[in-house]
Amino acid sequence: QVKLVESGGGSVQAGGSLRLSCTASGYNYCMGWLRQTPGKGREGIASIDNEGFINYDDAVKGRFTISRDVARNTIYLQMDQIQYEDSGVYYCVAKDVGACFASTLKLASNRGRGIQVDVSS
Repeated sequence: QVKLVESGGGSVQAGGSLRLSCTASGYNYCMGWLRQTPGKGREGIASIDNEGFINYDDAVKGRFTISRDVARNTIYLQMDQIQYEDSGVYYCVAKDVGACFASTLKLASNRGRGIQVDVSS
């Protein structure tokens, strides 16, 4: 099983920015970010496949940007205009079967340990 390691979380004020990174120990065609928040539970927020197809959940569209370095098996999540409701645990996920959309990330079998993001108002 591929190991996923997240980094870059922490505390930020509302309106600020953070950048999350995730490096995988091996290749996966679809990678993305899942988050667990007090308000909405667990939800997929951004996905990217190995050809660069990107999909966002409406909650983060226009504010967050996902990108991928295929050669380094690394994905990034640039979080801008962060809102208080973005507070939660962010998980890097990866999968090799099925469609690659933010909404399908809950089905991913590979998941990192998670990283905390705390937003203060």
